[in-house]
Amino acid sequence: MSHRTMSHPERRLAELGLTLPEVVPPVAAYVPAVGSGAHVYVSGQVPLREGRLIAAGRLGDTVGVELAYECARQCALNALAALKAEIGDLAAVARVVKALVFVASTADFTQHPQVGDGASDLLRELFGDAGRHARSAVGVPSLPLGSPVELELLVEIR
Repeated sequence: MSHRTMSHPERRLAELGLTLPEVVPPVAAYVPAVGSGAHVYVSGQVPLREGRLIAAGRLGDTVGVELAYECARQCALNALAALKAEIGDLAAVARVVKALVFVASTADFTQHPQVGDGASDLLRELFGDAGRHARSAVGVPSLPLGSPVELELLVEIR
C-alpha cells in the first residue's frame, strides 16, 4: 500500500517507522475486538511481536520502566491491528475513549502511569487530539504468558 492510499493514522505509523502487526490470535475463548454501536472494545493485548513476548517478568523485579514503556507501545500496536481488523480502516476512529493498562509488578512498584504512557503517547501521535483518552493503570501480580504489561482499549468510530 502506498503512502497515498494509506489512511492518515497509517501514514503516521509509517512516518514513525512502525507497521501494524498481524492480529494476535486469542489465547483463550474470546475475540480480539467487538463492535457495539459506535464503539469497539479491544480485548487485552500483551506485547507480542512476531509471536514472542518482547519482555517477560514484573516491574520492580526483572523489568524496568523503559522496557515496560516499549511493551505498552507494542501492546498499542497489537490493539490497533485488532481494531483495524474489526473496522477496516483506522481513519474511521473518531476518538480513543479509554485505555486500561495492567502492569505486572511487585507490591512496592508505583510507576504504573509512566509504563502506560508507552501506549498513550503512541495513540496521541497517531490520532492527535482524538487519541487523548481517559486511562487507568493498575498493578497486578501476574499477567497472561508472563507479560509485564497488558492493554485494553475502548474506541469510538465514525
